[in-house]
Amino acid sequence: MTEPTFKQFDIVSDHSDHNYSNEEKQGQWEKNNKSGDGDCFTNSGSTVYKKIMREWKILENGLPDTIYVRVYERRVDLMRAVIVGAAGTPYHDALFFFDIKFPTNYPNRPPQVHYRSHGLSPNPHLGVSGHICLSLLNTWIGWGKERWVPSQSTILQVLVSIQALVLSAKSYLNDGDRDFFDRFFGMEVMFLPYNEDAFIKTCKSTVYLLRNPPKNFEGFIAGHFRSKARDILRAYIAYANGRVLIGHYNNETEVACLTAENNSRYYVTEMFKDWMEELYPVLLEAFKKNGFSAEDWVEEDLIVDRKPLEPFSWHARKFFLACLLCLPLAANDDDDHDEPLLTSKGKLD
Repeated sequence: MTEPTFKQFDIVSDHSDHNYSNEEKQGQWEKNNKSGDGDCFTNSGSTVYKKIMREWKILENGLPDTIYVRVYERRVDLMRAVIVGAAGTPYHDALFFFDIKFPTNYPNRPPQVHYRSHGLSPNPHLGVSGHICLSLLNTWIGWGKERWVPSQSTILQVLVSIQALVLSAKSYLNDGDRDFFDRFFGMEVMFLPYNEDAFIKTCKSTVYLLRNPPKNFEGFIAGHFRSKARDILRAYIAYANGRVLIGHYNNETEVACLTAENNSRYYVTEMFKDWMEELYPVLLEAFKKNGFSAEDWVEEDLIVDRKPLEPFSWHARKFFLACLLCLPLAANDDDDHDEPLLTSKGKLD
C-alpha cells in the first residue's frame, strides 16, 4: 500500500497541543519597539512578522528530505518540526519532534525550541524537560557564528544543526566532560555505552509516539513506522546480539551479521540485552497495531545470545575501557521520568 504524500512544509490550524500554545501571545500587547505598530505577530507590516514570513519561505523551499515543518495560520509565532534520525546513528529511522516559539523581538533573540521528550533524555543535549543545549540557540558554549547572529541565523540552520550536531553518530561528543577525554586521548570507544542508552530511549520514544502522536502529524507518523518497522526490528535484533555496531545497521551489515563468527561480535552489556528482551514485544505489538504487516515475520520473541564474549577480545577490552570512563552515564536513568511501557502482562496499555 502506497502511503499518502505528506508535505514537508504546510500551514495548519490546530495548535492546541503545542508546548507554547497556552502561553500568552505577547505580541498582542507588546509593541514593536522600532515601529510602534501594534501586534507584531498579526500586523503584516511589522518587522517581526516580515522576518517570520521570510523564515516560512526559506523552510518551504530549502528543507532537506528528513525534516518536516508545520506552521499555524492563527499563531505565526508558533511552529512544529520533526526530524528523522539519520542513518549511521543510534537514532536512525526514529522521529524527534520540536516545538518552536518566536520572541517578540525576533530575530534579535533566537527562538525558543522545546524537545518533546516523553520524559526521556536520549542525548546529553536533549533534556527530560525538553531543554535543548545548542550554541545556535545561545543555550550552549559557542563563539562567533556558532551562536545566534540576528542578521544571518535562521530556523532552518537551527533544525539542521540539531540533526547534524545533536542527533549524531557519536552522541557522547555532546557531553563536554567526555568530549575532553576523546579529544585528549583519542578514545572513540566512548560512544559505545552512550549509544546503548540512546537506542533504548529512542525505542521507548517510538512507542510513545505511536500511542499519542502530535497533532497534524498523525498520518505521517503512522505511515513512516509502517514503512520502517521491518528495518527497525531487524536492526533491533542485530544490536541486541552484538552482530552489528549500534547505529550501523543497513542491508550490507544485515548480510554480514547473518554470517558473523562469534569472535567478530561487538560487546553489549547484559543490561542492554535485558532491556532489549523487555522492550521487543512492546515495540512489535505497537508496530502491529499501527498496521505493520507481519505475516512473514517469524521473530515473535527475541532470543538474545547470552554466550559471553571472550574477556580478552579486542571488542571486550575496548568496551570495558569505555565503561570505566563513562561511569556517570549510569546515573542518567534517574533523570528520566517516562511512563511505564508495560502492563503487568507485558503488553501495551
